[in-house]
Amino acid sequence: MNHDSYSNDYIRGILSSVKTVAMIGASANEARPSFFVLKYLLDRGYRVFPINPGQAGREVLGCTFLASLKDVPEPIDMVDIFRNSEAAGAVVDEALALSPLPKVIWMQLTVRNDEAAARAEAAGIKVVMDRCPKIELGRLSSEIAWMGVNSRTISSKRAPQLKEGKFQKLGLRPTFGSRKADE
Repeated sequence: MNHDSYSNDYIRGILSSVKTVAMIGASANEARPSFFVLKYLLDRGYRVFPINPGQAGREVLGCTFLASLKDVPEPIDMVDIFRNSEAAGAVVDEALALSPLPKVIWMQLTVRNDEAAARAEAAGIKVVMDRCPKIELGRLSSEIAWMGVNSRTISSKRAPQLKEGKFQKLGLRPTFGSRKADE
């Protein structure tokens, strides 16, 4: 797999199939990026298990912090790594010790560990590096375009109109010209 570029279909397939996420390095600090991503994923219907040994037992956004991946009480679809590139290797090794294995290892922005990615892929796990699921969900659903950001997604559909006083969420849209768009 070329980890320098991911197709929209690859990212969309992952984000639409994942239901449970273990977030390594989650934070209760509202100023931290991991807090924003945790809140966003929860708001989109994902079950998120925040993993932070220093916060184990405490609560954030209705979720209880766990000390490690092995403490997650159900199978994990995706491990989202908010740690540095060097630490990602140990996190991947911990994920590879789980049964059943997670479907996806996702390394956040600036996090890249090619050796760890190769180990995960050898075990049949999909890998995404140096990307943020919050940004990718926003980009692929066109939510991010509401803020004037180029989503790199072309569509002939009109932009949804926001209802006054309400927060509107969009689903993952197929890209223009894909088979799903034509159905």
